[in-house]
Amino acid sequence: MTQENGSPGGTGLPASIEAAWGLRARPVKGPKPGLSLGRIVDAAVAVAAAEGLGGVSMGRVAKDLGVSTMSLYRYVAAKDELYVLMQEAALGSPPPLPALEEKAGWRQALSQWARGQSRVFHANLWMLRIPIAGPPASPNSVAWWEQGLQALAGAGLDAGEEISVILLVSGFVRNEALLMGDLAAAVESRGVSAEEVMDGYARTLGRLVDPVRHPALSRLMATEGVWAPDEPDHELTFGLERVLDGVGVLIGSRARERGTEASGTGPDGV
Repeated sequence: MTQENGSPGGTGLPASIEAAWGLRARPVKGPKPGLSLGRIVDAAVAVAAAEGLGGVSMGRVAKDLGVSTMSLYRYVAAKDELYVLMQEAALGSPPPLPALEEKAGWRQALSQWARGQSRVFHANLWMLRIPIAGPPASPNSVAWWEQGLQALAGAGLDAGEEISVILLVSGFVRNEALLMGDLAAAVESRGVSAEEVMDGYARTLGRLVDPVRHPALSRLMATEGVWAPDEPDHELTFGLERVLDGVGVLIGSRARERGTEASGTGPDGV
């Protein structure tokens, strides 16, 4: 995402944000019949889903739509702007959090929020390749941010801490999806199963690890079943729970400073 200046809509906002919020006037003269911003974004997302973000170009999208490349620029000012709109389409609106309606506490609500993000990321791994150049500003990204902050409402953190917690949780979920996605792609490219990949890795490591130089690794390798593939959500669940444990410690600490109790479940009864 880039932060453009001199937006055509005269709002003072970056052009990509104007487009995402529908603040830019539509072309009124000369566009190809049937061409629209929505069709352009859908075509770009289809390319990214099939070939990765690297396959997306204005020329490729125009070819798939059967129009000239220049005709796209009446709707999208640059490829970076197209990225913002693609990300917005893939994010979608955040699903409701049952924990908020049930008043189940910050931890359950934040866990549901994080897992919702995880599902979006795993379904659209290409979007994780889009550079992050600023805080959320498009409609759906702002809606996700709003929902995350609602999950923390009443937990007793100050505004800066709430923002940091949202960044921490979202950053973990994003990194887990990127890592697991890359590993899955590597396994798929080899045309073998995850079990075969891990068996091969164990054999390779066994030839390289020296018990004197690598005592900890040697102990790990001697553990039965350590190389067996985990359940699909194991890393997400384990890591997310540990992150929320840490957030719980912070919330508990703030509650003790105030002499109050925080609503939630986790370490120290918060």
